[in-house]
Amino acid sequence: MDEVSQPVQKQLEAYNARDIDEFMLWWAPDCQYYSFPNTLLAGSAEEIKARHVERFKEPDLFGKLLNRIVVGNVVIDHETVTRTFLEGKGEVDVVCIYEIEDGKIAKAWFKTSEPRMSVHIS
Repeated sequence: MDEVSQPVQKQLEAYNARDIDEFMLWWAPDCQYYSFPNTLLAGSAEEIKARHVERFKEPDLFGKLLNRIVVGNVVIDHETVTRTFLEGKGEVDVVCIYEIEDGKIAKAWFKTSEPRMSVHIS
């Protein structure tokens, strides 16, 4: 694992373990978290933590890395994320773009597909 992708990989592992303290180690204190292309969802590590404390309560939460590209200090991940929505278990495709500075995630953008709900066969 290279120096640029390490923070992204480590925060993904912590996300899947639902370990908020480990997850937050990889985000800069003044990081910015966007819905692609430019809707700011969180403007600090504290705001990111507040979003994820709730998300980490989801019983089915899991991000599966499909592909990763590293160009300079930018890491682009393509993931399928399993979530627990109000309607039940489902998944979304996510393109995650991370800008790394000093070994931390400084900025991140997320483009998410519409949810696909799991089919329950009885």
